[in-house]
Amino acid sequence: MVGSIFKTALATLVALQARAVEGAQRSSSPKSHWVDIWGSMPQLVEYTNMPPPPFNESGIVFQNASLRQTIFITQSAPTIRLVISNAFGGSDLPISSATLAVPLNGSAGTSAIKPESLAQVTWSGGLTNITIPDGARAISDPIQYPATAQEILTISMYLATGQTTNLITGHPGSRTNSYYSPGNVTALADVATLNATQTSQHWYFISAVEGYLPTSLGTRAISIIGDSITDGRESDNNENDRWPDNVLRRLQAPNATAVQKNIAVINQAAGGNRVLYDGNGPNALGRVDRDVLAQSGVTYAMVFEGVNDIGTAGTDAASQANVGDRLISAFDQMISMVHAKNIPMFGATITPFGGEGQAYSDPNREATRQRVNKWIRESGRYDAVVDFDAVIRDPANVSIINPEYDSGDHLHPNELGYTLMAEAFDLSLFDKYQNGVEERI
Repeated sequence: MVGSIFKTALATLVALQARAVEGAQRSSSPKSHWVDIWGSMPQLVEYTNMPPPPFNESGIVFQNASLRQTIFITQSAPTIRLVISNAFGGSDLPISSATLAVPLNGSAGTSAIKPESLAQVTWSGGLTNITIPDGARAISDPIQYPATAQEILTISMYLATGQTTNLITGHPGSRTNSYYSPGNVTALADVATLNATQTSQHWYFISAVEGYLPTSLGTRAISIIGDSITDGRESDNNENDRWPDNVLRRLQAPNATAVQKNIAVINQAAGGNRVLYDGNGPNALGRVDRDVLAQSGVTYAMVFEGVNDIGTAGTDAASQANVGDRLISAFDQMISMVHAKNIPMFGATITPFGGEGQAYSDPNREATRQRVNKWIRESGRYDAVVDFDAVIRDPANVSIINPEYDSGDHLHPNELGYTLMAEAFDLSLFDKYQNGVEERI
């Protein structure tokens, strides 16, 4: 009798385990998944980048006001969802309404939309409004709204009561026009027809757009951690011609492989960002979890930073020795964090900043740049290195940007420089590392 009971119990246990394994296999192999198809790095907005009055008053922003902002989609998807961030807000962020639309002429930075393309954004199962606590973010309900790679999407939001703080979340380096208007005009065909509408080149609150795609397509994303050079300082307003944008265009070209055509490019850079210290945004070492590992569908990572750490450290030999040592250690840590999730990490050499009138220009700082670049190139820690330094430096004086590629400030490339940087990115890396990497121990 006991043996019979034992056999029955054992058989039941085996059956339950088999079902559990079967369920786990099903859940670990979903037919579709979410992938970031656009993103920007959320940061605390500096007072110099706040919205203009009357949309910024003492203790409150965007009271009874609408925002219209445009973004550059990096991968096609039939169903999408919007992510709004209140990561650095000093109070709740109450979104009263939000809409999606196609811009009238398909251009970035335009105030007009195609009315027939308008779609309401909902939250938490059909709500048209949501209040996001400080430090949090909100993900919209899925929207059956086809998004197309390299096309522009317009996002409009209305805040009836405003956000009752002057500490808000945004991304100052949008490189595209945004519009602010009184009242709820999220469905208005052209907000520029209102005399009270104002504009600036900043994004506020919008953090990501995710696409829901069949896993069979192999769609995945690369997240790029960077500073103003990746954020596109000195690139053309409303043209989306930062170097990552130009990499995307290469990935979407007719001669790209099937793997390459299914890569979304997520720009997680911010002007003035540093690896070791907070400043314009959190430090890059502290951003790996949030801006790479927590992002939907990211299976590749890249870091291109360090110039602001070197350039803001003292010029004396001891200070430069310290910042060089710490940068190398921080890069090593970032690589380990990414490899722990079997994600390949690509690095990039730090580009020149020498030249008359450039505040960073200094012989000791240049020596640090060369030392850190030597480690980036030769350590073997990165899965691949893009040698941006070699691409844009002056062959006759390696401490400066080639004058043909210099925007004029001796730190940021011009349009040609950004184009050449994008061309230097080896697209075959996406094919090589499509199955990830083994963690190195």
